[in-house]
Amino acid sequence: MSKTREEPPPPPDGIESPSSDHREARLAKLDALKGSGVDAYKLGFERSHQIDKVLQAHADLAPETETQEQVRIAGRLLTLRRHGKIAFADLRDQSGQIQLFARAELLDAGFEAFTQLDLGDWVGAWGRVVTTRKGELSVLVEGFEILSKSLRPLPEKFHGLKDVEMRYRQRYLDLIANPEAMQLLTARSGTVAAIRSWLEGRGFIEVETPILQPIPGGALAKPFKTFHETLGIDLYLRIAPELYLKRLVVGGVEKVFEINRNFRNEGVSVSHNPEFTMLELYEAFGDYNSMAVLLEEMCCAVATQVMGSTDVTWGDSTISLKPPFRRARLIDLVEEAGTATDGDLKHECERLGVPFDPKWSWGKLLLEIYEKTVEPNLMQPTFVMDYPLDCSPLAREHRSDPRFTEHLDLVIAGMEIGVAYSELTDPIEQRKRFEDQAVAREAGDDDAHRVDEDFLRALEYGMPPTGGLGFGIDRFVMVLTGQTSIREVILFPSMRPEVL
Repeated sequence: MSKTREEPPPPPDGIESPSSDHREARLAKLDALKGSGVDAYKLGFERSHQIDKVLQAHADLAPETETQEQVRIAGRLLTLRRHGKIAFADLRDQSGQIQLFARAELLDAGFEAFTQLDLGDWVGAWGRVVTTRKGELSVLVEGFEILSKSLRPLPEKFHGLKDVEMRYRQRYLDLIANPEAMQLLTARSGTVAAIRSWLEGRGFIEVETPILQPIPGGALAKPFKTFHETLGIDLYLRIAPELYLKRLVVGGVEKVFEINRNFRNEGVSVSHNPEFTMLELYEAFGDYNSMAVLLEEMCCAVATQVMGSTDVTWGDSTISLKPPFRRARLIDLVEEAGTATDGDLKHECERLGVPFDPKWSWGKLLLEIYEKTVEPNLMQPTFVMDYPLDCSPLAREHRSDPRFTEHLDLVIAGMEIGVAYSELTDPIEQRKRFEDQAVAREAGDDDAHRVDEDFLRALEYGMPPTGGLGFGIDRFVMVLTGQTSIREVILFPSMRPEVL
């Protein structure tokens, strides 16, 4: 190996020349490329390495050193600085970022073409791995080609895209300008992969169930409605896969799960998006207690794999995802917060400033008080146990308190992250619950459950004792990564159309 010979003084921030800040100037460059016979939008490029592999292989290379190792890399050009007859550029692919070192004596006529590249251009380059005098790992460019010409300048001269609405609408710019966006994408992908692997390792079978359903069920929510012209019927985007997965349990699939997209025609907030991702699973011979154990073990395992720790940061707090999680009855939590549950709950709602409908039942009022006054304050993982009977039409009646069901919510950072049931398997009782929901729908409750006759027929064939759960993947990624808005962890959140 020999020593490198040239290195400029520390370069200024890598910014484009004023002429390249305009789309028209870039279009002119594109025309010039076409005029000289250069294809500015190549079919492909054969790489020998992703950038992170080059960085890892030469992490200990001494400063001011040239190797004889040839590499072919490709990525987006982020900065470009010319200093006489040498130029430096930063190139990034999905795996990492590395410096390109170009010399006029090595590239000949190609040097001027190199310096005319624009920030944002996709470039393929090849050459030897070297380090500069200060030890920065670089590729000494022996050749390059433009792979895709960028016609728009990068946002804010690559110092970061700050406009939140633009970041959500144009996620591609967010990924280019903000490394944190790519980190969130990677964390989300890793979370889904870790959940899937963990469940498969415990014998669960992954399935797919219909997204378009003739009867939306499995949750108390308002669906999106569409019409199928060939069949001549109304269909609904699913609000949950629950009733289809339970049909599979009836059919003998004892451990089943689906990582699914659900759609609910409801509000948008920092913790709600009309389209979201959930894990839903069912296990024969289980109940809500066994589901609680599964949830806390899964959260612990996934956090460890994705984040490297069971402790995650949320604002100024540290959340521990190490089992066991706290367990507390919903009614006890409400009473601990100062509400007399054996009194007039309408009066309590008025005292607490909790909006309510005078027609609501005791259970619905109790749940509303809990959701408005207790749930937002539960920071550490908590299993909130035993929801009111009339608020859980698909859960089994509590074994010792008929006012409630064996329904729990997993709450972390003030958000419902998951829900688990001892599933209702009695077809007679399930029919009664559906009919009660039908009455509620007639009274104007659009979220009430519809009667699903085929599901009731399936239950009449016999469903074993079963534990089931739903788990919000978007919100769990929020917890893992410390994000307080669900829009940060959904790549393309729902928004009003942009006015162009």
